[in-house]
Amino acid sequence: MSRRVERPVRVAWRRRTLLGVWVLCALAVLARAGQVQVMQSDLWLAKAEDQHRETVALPAARGGIFDRWGTPLAVTRERVRVNVAPNEVSDASGLAERLTEALGVTSRRAQQYTTQGRWNVVGLFAPSVRSELEGVRGVHLETVYQRYRPHGDLARGVLGVELDEEGRGGVEQAFDDLLRGKPGSQIVARDHRGRDIPGEQVTVTAPRAGGEVVLTIDTDLQEIAQAALLEAIDRHDAAGGDVLITDPFSGEILALFSTQNGHSGALSAVNTPFEPGSTIKPFTAAALLSRNLATMADSVDVGNGRWVLKDRVITDTHTEGWLTLRVALQESSNIGMAKLAERLSRGEQYETLRDFGFGSITGVDLPGEVPGVLRKPGEWSDLSQASLAYGYELSVTPLQMAMAYGALANGGHLMEPRLVREVREADGSLVEDFAPRAIRRVIEADVAAEIGRALEDVVTDGTGSLASLGSFRVAGKSGTARVSQNGRYVQGEYSSSFVGYFPAEAPQLVVFVKLDRPQEGGYYGGAIAAPVTRATMEAALAAAPPSIDLARLAENPLGRAFNLPVFRRVSDAPDPVLPPLPEAWAEDDRPEEAADGRIAVPNLTGRPAREAIRNLHRFGFRVVQVGTGEVSHTIPAAGTRVMPGDTIRLRFRGHSDE
Repeated sequence: MSRRVERPVRVAWRRRTLLGVWVLCALAVLARAGQVQVMQSDLWLAKAEDQHRETVALPAARGGIFDRWGTPLAVTRERVRVNVAPNEVSDASGLAERLTEALGVTSRRAQQYTTQGRWNVVGLFAPSVRSELEGVRGVHLETVYQRYRPHGDLARGVLGVELDEEGRGGVEQAFDDLLRGKPGSQIVARDHRGRDIPGEQVTVTAPRAGGEVVLTIDTDLQEIAQAALLEAIDRHDAAGGDVLITDPFSGEILALFSTQNGHSGALSAVNTPFEPGSTIKPFTAAALLSRNLATMADSVDVGNGRWVLKDRVITDTHTEGWLTLRVALQESSNIGMAKLAERLSRGEQYETLRDFGFGSITGVDLPGEVPGVLRKPGEWSDLSQASLAYGYELSVTPLQMAMAYGALANGGHLMEPRLVREVREADGSLVEDFAPRAIRRVIEADVAAEIGRALEDVVTDGTGSLASLGSFRVAGKSGTARVSQNGRYVQGEYSSSFVGYFPAEAPQLVVFVKLDRPQEGGYYGGAIAAPVTRATMEAALAAAPPSIDLARLAENPLGRAFNLPVFRRVSDAPDPVLPPLPEAWAEDDRPEEAADGRIAVPNLTGRPAREAIRNLHRFGFRVVQVGTGEVSHTIPAAGTRVMPGDTIRLRFRGHSDE
């Protein structure tokens, strides 16, 4: 009997236990539901909303870089990237037809974009496609900003590049914080599958476009200088080179181009110092004249062109006997300059070189500038003073040399180089402008004038005669120096340079040219670099861009401070005498101007780059050069009528149009 009673009791207990567990679970679920729906409702509502929306960044347009006249050199173009998600498309054939009409893609490709894969990138298109495809189901549009250089590789090293929304090199890097702007943000609505809901985007913060940088560069002069250097490098099979054009009174850099081993984006003009050779000799003369330790008429015996100093033999190539300081500069006598430099103390010689800017950075607005090398007198050897007198045992950058010659040209003031004229907000409002700044007076105006007259003799009758410009007087000096590598000079390798200014009596431009390791046609600076300087000056005069205002000096406040005369020609003719037109485009062969002002592009096939560029500039065209050598064709083609001021692209034999 006891067993029959015990079993029902045990079963009932189990049922009660199970029921209790279910009741507790139900209460737990109800409690949790109450917690979620009442106590944590705001939290979970926010999480639910977050699953259906996403905050995305809106890119900001990078600011533009312009030349001194407002010509765009690097700007940002807005493009639209069109993407298609086939799994979101309800009418594939209709969308394919729409893509064909709006984007110009083939019907076959449009069908593939709308039916195959999960996500297809159609490509980048003009912003106008937004009006055709905005809000279309399955089509996703993204704003993309692309950096665009209207003049191709012109001034590439100066400009730098923009990669991953960050400036690399040149002005792009130096002014990255200003140019990059500030991204905005946008909330995008998603459906339960994570797909964008068309028309459900809300901009939270609008992007702010970057500011603008206005350079001192003159596009015409930059094209001229770049073309002249590239042609010389090609002709002499050089490894590279540098060219600068500066305004000696304002310190403005009007053109700067460096190329090394075929890389046109180099900046060796500011970051690769070299031993200058004989271009340093005018500063040795300046040290002597400014301290009344010599006059231009003082003589020195250079013997037979060979002088043994300690254990070194110093040689001259074509001087002998007694030379005045003036002739020693004119004939570029190493012995003459070294002997005369013995009148200076080490401190005096060092001080003059330092005051002309050697051994310290110029402060130009470009990254990576180096100071070069100018050792203090305590570190000199017994031979250092002689070596420094004719350009060894120191290294300088091309920019330092150009600014130092600018001080000779402007009456004795070392100017700070200016690459940037002003920076502006995206709306054009001025942020800052940069006025000319004289760092120091290095020598008095009469000393500068005396050296200038001697440098005129260098071009007229001396080692720089190939830089002579005919109707305009030029002052300048050539330099040839051995190339060192790992502390040793490389046999048979030289740098060839020339720096000059014109017109000599009232300078407007300083031109510096250097070729590295020329292999053809010799290596002396007077033979290799001086003709490039002349070609650059000739083309500048032929083009006559606004930056070469022949009466501008009278309005230059710095020029008035120096009491220099207004630009004048050697002859008394009322108008400047420009270099004669080449045979390719004689005076009676000029393009005729149509009633609407358009001019036919001339046929320049087979003509050298410099000749073609000079003639196109003469008639008001802007020029972009692709390659070097002889012209194969122009874009637009010869005979096409275009307006003065339009851009003509020169293509050269051996270079494709790509």
